[in-house]
Parts: sequence; C-alpha cells; structure tokens
Amino acid sequence: MTARDTASPTAGRPAPAFYDEVDTPALVLDKAKLTRNIRTMADFVAGRPAQLRPHAKTHKCVEIARLQLDAGAVGITCAKVGEAEALADGGIADILIANEIVGPLKLARLVELAKRCTITVAVDDAGNVRQLSKAAVAAGVILRCYVEVNVGMDRCGVEPGAPALALVRQVVAADGLAFCGLQAYEGHLQNLMPFEERRARTEIDMRKALAAKDFIEAAGLRVDQISGCGTGTHTITGRLLWMTELQCGSYATMDAQYAAVGGADYENALTVLLTVISRPRPGRAIVDGGLKSITAEFGDPTVLVEGATWFDFSEEHGEIRLEGSAEELRVGDKIELIPRHGCTTVNLYDRYHVVEDGVLTDVWRVAARGRSQ
Repeated sequence: MTARDTASPTAGRPAPAFYDEVDTPALVLDKAKLTRNIRTMADFVAGRPAQLRPHAKTHKCVEIARLQLDAGAVGITCAKVGEAEALADGGIADILIANEIVGPLKLARLVELAKRCTITVAVDDAGNVRQLSKAAVAAGVILRCYVEVNVGMDRCGVEPGAPALALVRQVVAADGLAFCGLQAYEGHLQNLMPFEERRARTEIDMRKALAAKDFIEAAGLRVDQISGCGTGTHTITGRLLWMTELQCGSYATMDAQYAAVGGADYENALTVLLTVISRPRPGRAIVDGGLKSITAEFGDPTVLVEGATWFDFSEEHGEIRLEGSAEELRVGDKIELIPRHGCTTVNLYDRYHVVEDGVLTDVWRVAARGRSQ
C-alpha cells in the first residue's frame, strides 16, 4: 500500500497536493498504477495465442485507449455505437462493438463510422444480418462480423452447432459483410467464487466456443477468431489455446469488486475524491457524494481512511462510519474511496483528474460518457 492509499489527516501524513486543486466529487486516476496495470495485462498476453482488444466501456477515455494500444493491443472494444464514435473521433482506428446493432438510425451511424475506421460488430439474428448487409452496400463499406455464440450467459448469442453454422453461412453469403469469427463472452462467470469453481466452469463453458468453431469448420468454413473474456476470467480463458482475442476492460483502472474476487495482480488506479461536509455526531461523517457520484449496484465503496467504512447512500450524500483515528476527520477534509463498480461510476463524470506522486498533472475527458445509444 502506497502513502496515497492511506494519506489523510487520520494517518499522520499530509494530504496529497492535488486535494487542494480538485473540487469534489471528482474522479481521480493514478497514472503510475494505470500504466502498471496496462503493462501487467500486456505481459500476460505476450507469447500467448490470444491478442488483447481491451474493452473501453469501463474507462470511456481516448487517452487510456491510446496507452493500451501503445502497449500492444490490436484494437479497442466498445459496447455501443456512441462509444465507438467518441473513440474514433479521438483517432482510434480499429474498433469492435461487442454488441448487436439494430435499427435504421443506429445502422446509419454505424456505416458512417465504418467510412473512417475498421468496425466489427456482433450478430446473432438473421434479420439483423440482412439489415447490416443492406446498409453496408448502400454506404459502400464493409462491416466485419463476429457471430455471437451463447456459452452459458444466456443473454445474446445463437446456440453452438447448427444455429451458429446457419448464421455464419448467411454472413458469408451477404454482400457488404465479412465473417471474421465468433464472439463468446463468459460474462456470467466474471465474479464467481471461489476461484477454483470459476476456473472449472469457465473451462467447461468456453469449450462450447471451441465446439462451435469445430462444427463450422467441419462444414468447410474458416473461423479465424474467437473473441471474448473479461478481467475476472482472463487468467483462465486467456490460457486456452483456441482463444484469439481477449476483451478485458476493468483491469486498467480496477475497482473494489474485481479486487475482492481475485484481481491481486492489478492495482486500484481509480478513486473518487469527496469532501466531509458534516460531522453530525460521534462516529459519523457526511460526505458530498452519494448515488449520483458513486454507483451502488455491486455494493459499498472502500474508504481509504483507516477506521472509516461506508455506511449508507442518499442521492447527494454519503454516510461514513468512523472508528479509532478516523474520528479525527473534520469538516472540510477530503478523502478518497475506491468505487465498487468502476464502469458505471466512471459514466457519472466528465473528466479524470490524473495524478502522479500526489500531484495533479493532467485532466482527461471521459469522452464516451453517457454514450449509451
């Protein structure tokens, strides 16, 4: 644990210099930790069959995407057309939208996007394939397609075997489309505990992707890519010889949830800075951030003050329980916390305050914030 992890008036150390420069609530990014996380994942992938295409739905930031590409990533993954547009505006040239893109309004934007960067999309429906083909031909572009296969998440995706083969054949035959492989995302296993059960289930479920590949190739069609994986399963899925592309996202900034389920190789680079605005009674502090500043769907954030724990949320306030030296907190003190879920917390902010050794060195836009269309 670094000095900044515990720096506060209660830890007997001066607060970091950036505390006086940044108003709250604010999103803070430790650049050294971010850089180490990016390098750790790049080192894990090096020498393996799979390449890294990090998911930007967590960080939503052009600068972070560039750091990932500089470290060897082959491209960037997004969840929505809007996210892809924001990254393309920042110069990202190869983007996978790991989702089904449906409807004339989104398809019009998609083909315009394909005129300025390489775009891959997921498909799992015959009617959608026809729509994509028609839009691509009309725009004079080629859309790369991954046929999404359900490996147990039971969200999107066709079933392995005959349904997957039928859809692949349709994509191969469609004008304006290029079949590039399969998407197989084991999202249902990212947080499964204990880890050994996660390992066993992942190895079983991801064999469905291999079975789909074998079935399709037995019919004479080539499957070049199998793309999937998340931060919680990358040490398992990333070692499978048939995986060619990893879509991990949260590893770059990390959050308390992934740290709790085994992300020990990665550091929490992302924090939220808040101000104590009231000390209404012994053992309690009220801070200026609640549900509109930190998301709660995975649980409570981790407060980086010894003896302080999150107690409750309201819209604009957070209530913190104080014990021991944490009772020294006073109105006006600033504290940091690690959000339980980074993806949705980042989406609440317009910018990152980038710090190095406790000093504010840059401000980066959360360029894809709110780009859910």
